Amino acid sequence: MKKIQMVDLRGQYEKIKDVVNPSMNDIIENAAFINGPKVHQFQKNLEEYLDVKHVIPCANGTDALQIAMMGLGLEQGDEVITADFTFAATVEVIALLKLTPVLVDVDPVTFNIDVEAVKKAITPKTKAIVPVHLFGLAANMDEIMALAKEHNLYVIEDNAQGIGGDYTHKDGSKTKTGVIGHVASTSFFPSKNLGCYGDGGAIFTNDDDLAHIIRGIVNHGMYKRYHHDVVGVNSRLDSLQAAVLDAKLPHLNDYNSARRHAARKYNKAFQNHPKITTPSGLTECEGICDTCDCHVFHQYTLNLKGVDRDALVTHLNTSDIPCGVYYPIPLHKQKAYVDERYNEADFTVTNQLVQSVISLPMHTELDDEQIDFITKTVLDFIDG
Repeated sequence: MKKIQMVDLRGQYEKIKDVVNPSMNDIIENAAFINGPKVHQFQKNLEEYLDVKHVIPCANGTDALQIAMMGLGLEQGDEVITADFTFAATVEVIALLKLTPVLVDVDPVTFNIDVEAVKKAITPKTKAIVPVHLFGLAANMDEIMALAKEHNLYVIEDNAQGIGGDYTHKDGSKTKTGVIGHVASTSFFPSKNLGCYGDGGAIFTNDDDLAHIIRGIVNHGMYKRYHHDVVGVNSRLDSLQAAVLDAKLPHLNDYNSARRHAARKYNKAFQNHPKITTPSGLTECEGICDTCDCHVFHQYTLNLKGVDRDALVTHLNTSDIPCGVYYPIPLHKQKAYVDERYNEADFTVTNQLVQSVISLPMHTELDDEQIDFITKTVLDFIDG
């Protein structure tokens, strides 16, 4: 059996190196490292894939989220609602911009932001909602967009873990995650479903005016060289990373299908176990069906009951099986974001999840032998 890895980027590279290597060599030969043709080519190809009017590449996913907020003109003290159960970058950029983060609980099935909790958190100071498509599962965007329209709020999708996923609207139509809200951000960190070989990110929007503002922000506020019309930052996707992403983009649907296949194998092995809740699609789904497209499984995360999660982590590691705990501490308990406004009674789901979730290896190169070994090891420990 091959060595089990949390993410097997080397194995993935072997299948595309005949495209990646010549493309990167061409950039080196031509020295078009910043804003070169490959960046523009990838931008256009991603716009076509997502069916969105504007993709603005940038240096990383955190910058993408910050720049999206800067583009909306949010002002100091404005409240931005987001999920308590997610990576810190989501709330980090809110704080950096001197906005007021408002953390709310998540849904116990999807782990995504709880719409009812959002409703309760809206005040006259609320200006935006940031739903996170956590672990690759689309958030409840119909309800979020309706709520935003009712209260005249912006919706900024954090699509760092969900690229390539589809959201099925109530009318049956489908839209790619990241192009439903007013603006969205994504990350191309190497382990992402669409990842480069360094750092990278992008902002998506169908708003022409907003796209224009953001294009200036990512480049020091310039639309014309040495003319700084807005306050900007230096955040650009370099050409070498764009070459890798453009080589991977045609395979993204297959990558996500491979992740779903692995998820179905995992789910079957853990099926009906009283101490294990497996991930599913949206709330109304039962398991991961063959046509499921709402979940792209950036992570495969179990929710355990009556199991010593930390002891299981140790057991897996001693069995040479990597795993992760995403996330071990709620954002509202992180030292940087503690606030007397928060009431523990409002975070019952998040406070439970941080004690009980565990993420197993998930990537495009997982094979059945590896999955069988991983699931057997987990079950042997739990059933002891």
